[in-house]
Amino acid sequence: MDARLQQYEDKMKKTYEFLESDYGTIRAGRANPHVLDKIRVNYYGTPTPIQQVGNVTVPEARIIQIAPWERNLLKEIEKAIQTSDLGINPSNDGSVIRLVFPELTEERRKDLVKEVKKKAEEGKVAVRNIRRDGNDFLKKLGKTEVSEDEIKQLEESLQKLTDKYIKDIDALMEVKSKEIMTV
Repeated sequence: MDARLQQYEDKMKKTYEFLESDYGTIRAGRANPHVLDKIRVNYYGTPTPIQQVGNVTVPEARIIQIAPWERNLLKEIEKAIQTSDLGINPSNDGSVIRLVFPELTEERRKDLVKEVKKKAEEGKVAVRNIRRDGNDFLKKLGKTEVSEDEIKQLEESLQKLTDKYIKDIDALMEVKSKEIMTV
């Protein structure tokens, strides 16, 4: 990989990794602790991730259990989950909070697959925008110190990189869609 293209590959890789972590927060009928990643709890005036204020476990396939390290955080965690877009009502028994994930309906599964495809499309657009920025950079480079042939080779390398990441995003989308549609 040419050093001049490295920054564009890094950006494409970050786009892919962001999409991958974003997919982790989409619940697919099974309890996945990553659905809590975006939720913050008011911990002494500081918004703090749930994983940093308690122990998050998955005792059963469709249950997440949160055991806060401080009892007074139960209400705060409960409030944070209720105000989030998770769509699950927490049950608080005085020492732990349980989130019971209902089975997804066929309609809800299809909606989630649409959301997954939309996010994949946004990722692909971001990768293409990075390619465009790279091509603009190469055009400027061509006006100064680099031969036309070298620019052509760099553009081809950039296109191959773009194709690779778009293919990877499509594969990621297929895996997540299949996971959601599997009952």
